[in-house]
Order: sequence, then structure tokens, then C-alpha cells
Amino acid sequence: MTRTQIAIFASGTGSNAMNLIRSFRNHRELEVAFVLSNNESAKVIDSAKELGVSTYVQTNAQVADGELLKRFCADRDINWIVLAGYLRKIPLELIAAYQDKIINLHPSLLPKHGGKGMFGANVHKSVLEAKETQSGISIHLVNEEFDKGRMIAQFYCSLDETDDLNSLQKKIAHLEQSYLPRVVETTILR
Repeated sequence: MTRTQIAIFASGTGSNAMNLIRSFRNHRELEVAFVLSNNESAKVIDSAKELGVSTYVQTNAQVADGELLKRFCADRDINWIVLAGYLRKIPLELIAAYQDKIINLHPSLLPKHGGKGMFGANVHKSVLEAKETQSGISIHLVNEEFDKGRMIAQFYCSLDETDDLNSLQKKIAHLEQSYLPRVVETTILR
């Protein structure tokens, strides 16, 4: 039986990419085919290699070329793409080729604290500055606009006046590690 091939796009440390790789390592139906990064010094590259997963680095110009990315994924028989800390906009050609098959993880409760420039600590600082009483993660399909694709799932955590950037990051990381693999699996296999 041929397993569904997943590409993970990541730009940084790759904790969520590694979680997905470990979760699907011996899966009967899903397989992480490769990790692609636009950052040659991203820790995710070495971490994925250590787990035996193919890695590719492309320049920002290359990942902005939708036709190139589309061919790159098609040549490797990719069925789904998961964005796990990937900091580049997905080109329209790739979105069209993988309609409703690109999943993004966002570290806030969309539509709040989403959009261009809202990633990592920027999101968490925005949440804290807004004095939100809760935050969480959003897992959604990718469309032409930043963080506006159809919602798949959201998971929440409470905040109080003692929360700071560090404590909020830990709460969000816990949600990401707990739920992302299950949501990806359920979405792909439904």
C-alpha cells in the first residue's frame, strides 16, 4: 500500500516538524517525504536529517516561484503540504495545485493576531498587548490570503495578568505538540 506523501515546509527550529516526523514515522498510511526550508541555517534541516528525512533548502526567490515549487512537489509525488513555522507566503500556483491540501499552523486564535508579519513572538506580543484572556492555536487550510483559509480546528489556553512572553510561548508550544499531529492525520485521512 502506498502511503500518502506529506511535505513539511519550515523556516526555523522545527519543533513542530520534528513532532510530525516522529508521529508519522511508522504510520501505515502517512509518510513525511521531505522537509523544505527557505533558511539554510534553520535548525530544522539538521534535525530532520538526524531522523532520516530528506531535506531541501531553496532561496526566497525559489520558494516565491509557484511553478517551480509545484513541479518540485509533483516530482516527489507529494499529496499534502504542512506549514510548520514556515515564514513565506505560499505562491498562488502552489495553492491552486494543492487546493485544500495545504495545512497551516498559526499560534493564535484566528482571526485575531493573524496576517502578514504575524508569526512567532510577534503574535504572542500582540496577544499580550491586547490583554487577551485566552489564546491558542489555529490549524487551517491555506488560501490566497495570510491566515484566512478555512478553519480545521482551534485549541485554547487561558491567560491571566501573570502571563508573559515566556509563559505564553510555553502554553502555545504545548498545544502545538499535543494537537498538530492528530489534526493533520484526521484531516488527511478523512
